[in-house]
Amino acid sequence: MTLAEFKSSLSKHPDLTLRFQLPNGGFIPAHAHVTEVARVEKQFIDCGGTCRTETACRLQLWVAKDFWHRFKAGKLLAILNKAESVLGSDDLQLDVEYDAGVITQAPLEAINVMEDELVLTLKPRHTACLAKEDAKRQRGFRWNPFRS
Repeated sequence: MTLAEFKSSLSKHPDLTLRFQLPNGGFIPAHAHVTEVARVEKQFIDCGGTCRTETACRLQLWVAKDFWHRFKAGKLLAILNKAESVLGSDDLQLDVEYDAGVITQAPLEAINVMEDELVLTLKPRHTACLAKEDAKRQRGFRWNPFRS
């Protein structure tokens, strides 16, 4: 989901409480709130030697002991609007970072209105070979930056 699509959904339901659903169907505690909005750029070389860049908008969630705290869509929209100069574009893909024992990052897949909440469903993120065709051409040779 792009940041533009996300902001559009938030603007339609500013008074609804946000609820984040993990890829396994469970929920992040209701009193979690967004502590950081970031533009994240990753520059890397894949196993075929191709230089690549990925850029995303990342929302970092935090769960404190303030159990009464609830984060509403309108408040997050205001924060995202303030972050426009940092984000630079509404075309960025959106993902969420959450401490689930280890830092977990998951793309936002869907937004659904359920009773008095806006449920933000996260999807799993998986690793993949980005140079499959290159690997086939090289007859099994895999570039390893850690091998001398």
